[in-house]
Amino acid sequence: MPKIIRRIFGKAKRLEKTNYDIRGPLLDKAKELTKQGHEILHLNIGNTAPFGLLPPWQMIRFLWDNIKLTFGYTESKGLTQARLAILQYYETKNVEKLDFENIFCGNGVSDEIAKICESFINPGDEILVNSPDYPLWSSKIIAFGGTPVYYFCDEQNEWLPDLEDLKSKITDRTKAIVIIPFNNPTGAIIPKEMLLQICQIAREHQLAIFSDEIYDKIIYDGNESISIASLADDLLIVTLNGLSKAYRLPGWRSGWAAISGNTEIAEGFIQGMKELHDQSLGANALGQIVIQSALGGYQSIFDLTATNGRLYRQREIGYKLLTSIPGLSCFKPKSALYFFPRIDTERFNIISDEQFLLDFLEKHYVLLTPGKGFNWPKPDHFRMVFLPHEDDLIEAINRLGNFLSTYKQK
Repeated sequence: MPKIIRRIFGKAKRLEKTNYDIRGPLLDKAKELTKQGHEILHLNIGNTAPFGLLPPWQMIRFLWDNIKLTFGYTESKGLTQARLAILQYYETKNVEKLDFENIFCGNGVSDEIAKICESFINPGDEILVNSPDYPLWSSKIIAFGGTPVYYFCDEQNEWLPDLEDLKSKITDRTKAIVIIPFNNPTGAIIPKEMLLQICQIAREHQLAIFSDEIYDKIIYDGNESISIASLADDLLIVTLNGLSKAYRLPGWRSGWAAISGNTEIAEGFIQGMKELHDQSLGANALGQIVIQSALGGYQSIFDLTATNGRLYRQREIGYKLLTSIPGLSCFKPKSALYFFPRIDTERFNIISDEQFLLDFLEKHYVLLTPGKGFNWPKPDHFRMVFLPHEDDLIEAINRLGNFLSTYKQK
């Protein structure tokens, strides 16, 4: 009788080098602890709703009044009124060479990142990505046959990109630069002067620019919000944004990609984007229908980020407490929703940031994200969201301080 070989269906090899540790092994452990009856404080992800940060009521009313428009498929690129609102939004940001036909709505920025990488990347292409990064960029670049090449951001220079390092990583295979100018996880803001320098590098080496600007309204201390697409209309620039953060609607998965500048050199890429959106039959209609109301209405996020606004106060309190813990230091975020503290690895004998946070989770029931989850090469950073109300944030950081007062990694 012939021997029967049992067939095993494994994970596709192209996914072996991808990760998304924002929702990785630590979250799996948190779920296990929850089943055991422990209450976990989730500070691993920028999910606004659990912390009472809800969308503007005007957007909900607009949806209610127009709900019938969401029952069918939308146009593959997105609802006309949503895309017109996006076009007008970029006009207010002084983006001149943006055509209505080159605006694509998707199921969140993450959906558009995947479509951009699928349409743009050929096997062997190299894409420059900032480190620390938003890990979905790296994962999708790898998944579609490309190679993420990391240029480092300098913590000693307010986490701004090291442009000399960036230039040193350019090869004849380099095709684009990814930037996150209002940065997750560090909270840095790339200033206009440096954005212009990045444009010049792209110009000299004939590179596209992908700019992830989901936090462009969540800025503090009067810092300026500039879209790189407004600075160079001779380059191919893809700008991404959405409703998840500034409008507190992550669950509605509403985002977009706007392709501007020198689009004549990218007709094939743009056609690929159109075909991919055609295949998806259109994005979530609920998320699209409120884009017009969001971009054109009162911007309530500015109440939250203003002096004495809720997010501003939580940033102030969190920063003060974190930097008072012996062995921790932290850049004070200028944007976004996160701290990215540095930990003295020698003091605590840390060789694994993931193990450090697992030990903390198991003892104090607070879930954080390791720096390695953002493709940071050393075990000396972690990310913490500052979304919780002040009392909960104080409690979480006090638990961290108490934990570190006696911690040595085994």
